[in-house]
Amino acid sequence: MTTDPTAWDDWRWQLANSATTLEALKEQLNITPDEVEAFQKVGERYSFRATPYYLSLIEKDNPNDPIRLQAIPSIKELDDIFHIDQLPSFHKSGVDSENPLWKEGKTDVACIVHRYPDRVLFYLTNLCPTFCRHCSRKIRAGRESMVSDQALIDRGIAYIAERPEIRDVLLSGGDPLTVSDSKLEYVLSRLRQIPHVQIIRIGTRIPVTLPQRITPEFCQMIKKYHPIWINTHFNHPNEITSEAKLAIERLLEAGVPVGNQSVLLKGINDSVEVMKELVHKLLIARVRPYYLYHADLVRGAEHFRTSINVGMHIIESLRGHTTGFAVPQYVICTPLGKTPLNPNYVIGTGPGYIVLRNYEWRTWKDPDRHETT
Repeated sequence: MTTDPTAWDDWRWQLANSATTLEALKEQLNITPDEVEAFQKVGERYSFRATPYYLSLIEKDNPNDPIRLQAIPSIKELDDIFHIDQLPSFHKSGVDSENPLWKEGKTDVACIVHRYPDRVLFYLTNLCPTFCRHCSRKIRAGRESMVSDQALIDRGIAYIAERPEIRDVLLSGGDPLTVSDSKLEYVLSRLRQIPHVQIIRIGTRIPVTLPQRITPEFCQMIKKYHPIWINTHFNHPNEITSEAKLAIERLLEAGVPVGNQSVLLKGINDSVEVMKELVHKLLIARVRPYYLYHADLVRGAEHFRTSINVGMHIIESLRGHTTGFAVPQYVICTPLGKTPLNPNYVIGTGPGYIVLRNYEWRTWKDPDRHETT
């Protein structure tokens, strides 16, 4: 592995030198026999890729390191815990795809998912700098040649242009920031020519796994196409490094608001202490905690799922115990869309009143009078 800081800080070098084999992984970590077995067996189903930068954040001899658990294959990925008869009937058609939700919003344009009336998801690539072991799209990562070609991208843009109800476009993947500045600018400039497209969002884990990608040149380009919003994906406080904070600072200076969408992951961030440290470090870096996702029901990632009660306890323990906007919205993805999961602060109602409680379980009987007709 290079000691040249110029190469290390070059995002293209990081991508080109990402570990994709067991031998490359062994150059950076002390791999256990169980991990060797897992790498070989899991690799027959799911791809592996990790940037030198992201691997450098792992404690080399700690098998329970929270970044290691997100990046290194585990034999648990082959435990098919959920079964077709456990799912609602409207779910079953998607089970063979590994993710039961993947067909929701599918269109006849391969790079467009249109699940909600006024917004679409626009896939630009299936490449990520690091293939997260908990990813809901892990069966597709690195397998299909879905680095969208020009013709497919143009079809996606045409789909959006033909539908005036679409006001919001989310660029996704894979990770859309793995494409070149010129290709990304082509998409942004074309979308900005569509009058009904009001905002463009980018979903990316680049600030976490490849912060070197957020270059001054990239920021100069992207600021021409505002309003641009970015949501990223920090799951653990250890991911908020000086390099990550520099990437965030550059985005903010370019006028790009940055939000964070964490996934609740067993053994990684499923405690109040870890989640509170994460949201506090995010705020210090000027990143707004936006969503806390309950882990999707995805074959190959079930071992990361907690119970919903765990997530509710975390939210309950943040609300009132830290800054209000440090508390993310806890949601679960279902075939009906994102569904909020909130502790109940309304504990009773009656004629002309409602009983509320606070984070300390102190109660208040509030007059709830209204005109009746």
